[in-house]
Amino acid sequence: MTATTTTPTTPTTTAPAITLEAITVTYTRGDGDPLTIVEDFNLTIPAGTIHCLAGRSGSGKTTLLRVAVATLTPTTGTVTWAGTRLETLDPDQLAAARRKHMAYVDQGATVIDELTVLDNALLPAIPTGLTPDLEERATTLLTTLGLGTRTRQRARTLSGGERQRLAIARALLLQPTAIALDEPTASLDRTAAATVIDALHKAATSGAAVLVASHDPAVINTATTVTPLT
Repeated sequence: MTATTTTPTTPTTTAPAITLEAITVTYTRGDGDPLTIVEDFNLTIPAGTIHCLAGRSGSGKTTLLRVAVATLTPTTGTVTWAGTRLETLDPDQLAAARRKHMAYVDQGATVIDELTVLDNALLPAIPTGLTPDLEERATTLLTTLGLGTRTRQRARTLSGGERQRLAIARALLLQPTAIALDEPTASLDRTAAATVIDALHKAATSGAAVLVASHDPAVINTATTVTPLT
């Protein structure tokens, strides 16, 4: 399966942010028979664009997203980030590449309950050091996503939708070259979903490649390119 293509909103002469080549993911069932989730899938995502993997639950969206962010190794095929083939990296190099290049928000929107909302948003900055500018950016992102009054509260006080928005703010903090999100609007009302979609478009306008798995028409209809999955 190959992604549909349109002209990117921001032309780029650099290597694509994410490339998936001939990706196949096969599991072995309990009875020993193979189960193929994704077969011979190809996708190229340039910088400055939003690509949506669109489809119902069970269509392979999350599997492809996990392959793209290197939390799942495909049975066959190649994943490339900004010209670097991930299969050539050792575990330490892959971890370093992920910190530099990729931010990922899973559907569970994992946060640390005992930290404040602001401290959760600042977590990606810890390896390189916190700065006043980063704290200001985190506060701005949280405010943009409707959490500006919650920054000093513990994350355990947040609703599911608020946790989702906190995880997205955290992913955007260091302005990664690529961002992957699994159903980022699933727990949100229409107003909150619109703020998330707007934040993702701002990230793309700033040069990030955004990969989203979603069945939300509001996300699908505003993406640069879409791959329908069945």
